[in-house]
Amino acid sequence: MLTLYRSLLGRSDRVLLHLLKRRVKQGKEDKTRIGERMGRPSAPRPEGPLVWIHAASVGESQSALILVDALLRKCRTLRILVTTGTVTSAKLMADRLPPQAFHQFYPLDHPTWVHDFVSYWHPDVAFWMESELWPNMLAELRRRDIPSVLVNGRLSKRSYRRWRRFRSSIREMLSGFSLLLLQTAEDEYRFRKLGAGNTVVTDNLKYSAMPLPADETSLARLRRHVAGRPVWLYASTHEGEEAMACRIHNRLAEEIPGLLTILVPRHPHRGKAVLDTCLDAILNARRRSEEHSLPLPDDDVYIADTLGELGLFYRLCPMACIGRSFSKDGGGGHNPIEAAQLGCAVLHGPNVQNLADIYAEMDNANACIPVSDERHLESELRRLLGEPAYLAEMQKKGEAFARAKAAIIDRVMDASNQLLAERLGVSGDNP
Repeated sequence: MLTLYRSLLGRSDRVLLHLLKRRVKQGKEDKTRIGERMGRPSAPRPEGPLVWIHAASVGESQSALILVDALLRKCRTLRILVTTGTVTSAKLMADRLPPQAFHQFYPLDHPTWVHDFVSYWHPDVAFWMESELWPNMLAELRRRDIPSVLVNGRLSKRSYRRWRRFRSSIREMLSGFSLLLLQTAEDEYRFRKLGAGNTVVTDNLKYSAMPLPADETSLARLRRHVAGRPVWLYASTHEGEEAMACRIHNRLAEEIPGLLTILVPRHPHRGKAVLDTCLDAILNARRRSEEHSLPLPDDDVYIADTLGELGLFYRLCPMACIGRSFSKDGGGGHNPIEAAQLGCAVLHGPNVQNLADIYAEMDNANACIPVSDERHLESELRRLLGEPAYLAEMQKKGEAFARAKAAIIDRVMDASNQLLAERLGVSGDNP
C-alpha cells in the first residue's frame, strides 16, 4: 500500500488527470463528480464545527458509519463530512448517511489538490479509518494544526516489514496523528516500533457494526416466496465460489427436496457470469436484478445481484457461508459479524487472512463453523439443514458473540473524548 501512495508523490497534474480519465472509462470514477478528486468541492461547507471522516472503500465505510452514528449521539448538531475513494462506497454513503452527514470523493494526494481540499473544508478534527494513509494530506493537516485520529488501525506483518525500509519517512508521517486507535496489541507494537506515539488498543470497530438494513416489505415478500423451503446463503461470493455452491447444491438436493441456494455476489455486475455458472451446472437460476424478480418454486438458485441488500438475505436465511474464503483469488474473507448479528449460523472457509483476528476469536468461542474444503462445507450444511437443534445452537452462539463485541465503539469514543472536547467543545452527552 505504501508503494502505491508514494508513487503518486511528485506526479504532474497531467499524469494524474490521465489516470482519472482512464478510471472514468473503466467505470471506477463518477464522471459527474470528477472535480472532487482534484480537491474541488461540489457541496457547500456547513456552518459551525465540522468533523471529517475518511474511509477508503466499502469495508472501511461500514466502520465509518458506526463512528458517524456515535458522534451524532454525542452531539446531534454536529456536521460530518465523509470521504471515500470508490463509486460503490459513494453509493453506500448516499443510501445510509443521516441528514447531518454528507459525502465527497477523496482528492488524489497531489499537493495542490490536497491544499485546496483542506482550505475549503477546514475540518476541526479528521478521522482516518484503518490503514488509509496519504502523506501529503497528513502533512497539510499538521501544518494547519488540525488533529488527525487513526481509527481501527491495523498493520500486517508484511506491511510492517515493508514500512521498516522507510522508517524515517514513516515516522514523520505517523507524527501527523494526535491519536492512534488500534485493533490489537500486535498492531500497537508494530506502530510504536515505527515511531508512533499516543496509541490505544480498542479492538476491531467492525465488531460494533450496526445491523445491515433491510426493506421490510421486500423481506415479507421474499419470505412468502420461500416459505416451507430449506434455504442456505452464500454471501459476498467471488469467482470460484459460485461454481462450488452449485456442485454442493446438486449433491444436497438429492437428499433435501425443495432446497434453495441463494448467492449474493460481492460485485453485483458479475450477476450474468454467476447465472452462466448456474446454467452450466444444469440448475434453474434467477437473477434478482431483473426487475426485482422473486424466486419461483422450481428455481434451484436465486442470485441476489443487487447492491445494498445483504441485510435482507441475512434476515431471510438461517445459515450463511461467508464469501471470499474459498475464492480463486486466494481469499481473505469478508465480515462474519454482520451475519451473526442477524441470526445466521455462520460458516467460513480456510482463507480468511484479511480478518484473521475476527475469525480466530469467533472460532475459539465456537460462534461460527470453520470448514476446510468443499466436502466439509457440504457436510456442515447437511447437518444444519437436517438438525434444527444444532442450527439453533449455532445461531444463538453467533448472536451472543456479536452482542458481547458491540461496545467497542464506546472504547473508541472514550479514547477520543478529550480531543473532541478541546476542538469541538463536546464532552459526555451533549445533545
